[in-house]
Amino acid sequence: MDILVIGGGGREHAICWSLAKSPKAGKLYCAPGNAGIGQVAELVPIQVHEFDKLAAFAEENGVGLVVVGPDDPLADGIVDVFETKNIPVFGPRKNAAHIEGSKTFMKDLLKKYGIPTAAYEKFDSYEPALAYLRSRPVPIVIKADGLAAGKGVTVAFTREQAEAALKDIMVEKVFGESGSQVVIEEFLEGQEMSILSFVDGETVRPMAAAQDHKQVYDGDKGQNTGGMGTYSPLPHIASGIIEEAVETIIKPTAKAMVAEGRPFRGVLFAGLMITPDGKPKTIEFNARFGDPETQVVLPRLKSDLLDIFLAAVNGTLDQAEIEWSDEAAVCVVLASGGYPASYPKGLPIAGLDEVREALVFHAGTARNEAGEWVTNGGRVLGVVGLGQSIAEARDKAYQAAERITFEGKHNRTDIAAKALV
Repeated sequence: MDILVIGGGGREHAICWSLAKSPKAGKLYCAPGNAGIGQVAELVPIQVHEFDKLAAFAEENGVGLVVVGPDDPLADGIVDVFETKNIPVFGPRKNAAHIEGSKTFMKDLLKKYGIPTAAYEKFDSYEPALAYLRSRPVPIVIKADGLAAGKGVTVAFTREQAEAALKDIMVEKVFGESGSQVVIEEFLEGQEMSILSFVDGETVRPMAAAQDHKQVYDGDKGQNTGGMGTYSPLPHIASGIIEEAVETIIKPTAKAMVAEGRPFRGVLFAGLMITPDGKPKTIEFNARFGDPETQVVLPRLKSDLLDIFLAAVNGTLDQAEIEWSDEAAVCVVLASGGYPASYPKGLPIAGLDEVREALVFHAGTARNEAGEWVTNGGRVLGVVGLGQSIAEARDKAYQAAERITFEGKHNRTDIAAKALV
């Protein structure tokens, strides 16, 4: 079966890498992809928002399955376009992807169905939002309503920081129309956890749990990014808590979406906080594979990813065989100097060919005219170590990360350290 993966980041590289292992996979295409993805898939020069061109390509090339990676095209209805042309596609329709596309929708849904989440208020104008903000204690969390490339959330520890974030979102419009509404919610303390699940309506098949590191600097300091590293499993979090999150949050959310006439099919990503009393609460839902969570979860998948995708598309997900490895995985993101703000591109990358002890997923790379690897994004590479323990996987990831160099390279040095305490 020929497959088209849509997207061009580290998540899509991991998806293509995993699909390429399937004996049922034929020709593998990725649009637009990146230079690293080009090692496992044929790159197609069509952008993720060019829905009609993507559908035409799929039809002309006899593609048997389309897999959508990024959030923006899902929120804009790309799945609906493929479905109208009877092209099998893995991902949620527009009305279901709204669970990520609008934080106010998501929070209201959880409130309506009694699903655990932080207390919140929503606002569509600046002055009432500011007045409410000034009435609340800090720390406090301010979220742009719409999609913002993973950067629309500020955890403010001072009143000045909170007010600046609100002004940036609602007055300065740094996230455009995504900031036309905001959610202001209570700050939750505890351990964060990500659970991605394959979902088809009310059928939920959880993947291995992971933990992301959002802030740019060690010790969870600095601005939020799209993610500076991840690891899986979570040995310091009891399996009972993970099971409770699935039973009290993820499954009820899938049922709620069905009840609302928005059945979800695809990957439902739950960002969770385990509070000091040991209870999981919802921070966010995403409507797709996480990035960089995918880079540690899929290497632990022993089953055929293509079979799982097809089962979800065909409504037989409840019968799919899904088995996970006991191996640990740690991903260290190598980022451009300046990320998540402005950063240079086109800087030569050295050492990639020397890496033997880890997987390397390309997020923002290209080839220059001389055929050399160069940087082409904020997050450049995800280096993934695998091992019998978190410590072993972490050592392999950092050993490999040190081999790879480019001007201004930045990475956190404490990825997965919480699991070693």
